[in-house]
Amino acid sequence: MTLLKINELHAGYGPITALFGVSLSVDEGQTLALIGANGAGKTTLLRAISGLIKPNVGLIDYEGRSIGGRDPHEIAAHGISMVPEGRRLFPSLTVEENILMGACSRRKGPWTLDKVYDLFPMLKDRRSLLSTMLSGGQQQMVAVGRALMSNPRLLLCDELSLGLAPIIVQDIYKTLQSVSATGVSLIVVEQDINQAINSSDNFLCLRKGEMVLKGTKEKADRAEIAHAYFGN
Repeated sequence: MTLLKINELHAGYGPITALFGVSLSVDEGQTLALIGANGAGKTTLLRAISGLIKPNVGLIDYEGRSIGGRDPHEIAAHGISMVPEGRRLFPSLTVEENILMGACSRRKGPWTLDKVYDLFPMLKDRRSLLSTMLSGGQQQMVAVGRALMSNPRLLLCDELSLGLAPIIVQDIYKTLQSVSATGVSLIVVEQDINQAINSSDNFLCLRKGEMVLKGTKEKADRAEIAHAYFGN
């Protein structure tokens, strides 16, 4: 069953258009990777889905209803959550307080504080520390845990690997596979092409706000992807 469908989406910031006619779909339990260079429009697409920016033109349908232009809190209440680039934790709050912020929507579901700690056991031992006292990888775990506390059906992940050691990135993506196995759909923005494709069912490549290539993990052609990514 199709959970999210986007058709001919144009969006941007004020007079600047960053997306030009992007279309995609995500099925229940599916992981979609968005790849592309800096400025390709990946983060803009996630912001449009989550309601942080309003579409200029085009449709965003989720669970069979139009959500394009709705406020972020309404979209979150319907089960879309985002792990933002840079984590965006609250520096004055403890680890546990940051995680609990994700439950503000009061959306019911399987994800609880205990389940987040089961997923990331090291956070339980650090739950009373300020988030600023954690390593980058641990902060990323907090950001993922906070997003899961809203009990999403669709989880948007923006540049999870940014600034992290490769072994930490592998651990976080293994965790995402566990999340996906529970039936949660994911859209993952990632500049590491191999990591993105290996962790997804399908992938889309954006360049200068346009979709230039789509494919599946099984049929990924690295030469074709490089051409789409760099445009040469």
